[in-house]
Amino acid sequence: MSMDLQFLRTLDGGAPLTTSVWRVGPGRRGVSSAMLGGGIGPIAWVINAQVPGGYSRMDPVAHLQEMANGCGLSGRGVGMLTAAAVDRTVTRVDGAVIASATVGLRVPTWAAAPAGNADPELAPMVLPGPPRPGTINVTVDLPVALTDAALINTVMTATEAKTQALLEAGYPATGTASDAVVVVCDEAGAPEPFAGPRSEWGGALARAVHAAVREGADDYTRRLRDGGL
Repeated sequence: MSMDLQFLRTLDGGAPLTTSVWRVGPGRRGVSSAMLGGGIGPIAWVINAQVPGGYSRMDPVAHLQEMANGCGLSGRGVGMLTAAAVDRTVTRVDGAVIASATVGLRVPTWAAAPAGNADPELAPMVLPGPPRPGTINVTVDLPVALTDAALINTVMTATEAKTQALLEAGYPATGTASDAVVVVCDEAGAPEPFAGPRSEWGGALARAVHAAVREGADDYTRRLRDGGL
């Protein structure tokens, strides 16, 4: 079982960058927090585009659409940006649920940080030297139909699983400030009403996301320790 991700490589000022492309196909819909294609609706494709650490374009939605057009993608899709290493995307499967994650932890943070203040508990993680990649982007494939409420619930469940993985990996944080998620499901069929972590499909989603983010976080830690970022 596979999400059939295609990895396209480009150069930006001599730096190698990778974009993952998932051609979802017809008859699918989903929910996403991404800038391009966010909200609830049909999803024909998903791209996760790596950008340089100093990315400064002020039109990211237009930039993502340009990338999608360049890949020959049509219809409504979802586009995400990340400075993390997309070529190190981790994919995990639980039952019939597939989750992939790109994990960059340059500035891990608590969701409820003090207003206007840097989080002092995370200060030791901010290391001197060149910028390191940030952002955790999660993509999930569910082979069943879901109600709108259950779709929204999948975002909660995926976020809870992501946070659990980060804490277990030694990062006292709920994520980064720029994380995004997309969950794709079927349009046809009797929709499932639940997607919490103790439901059948929500539980499988939670385990798949947890496994992908945990491996991605451990990989990030190893590369940070070995100077490979």
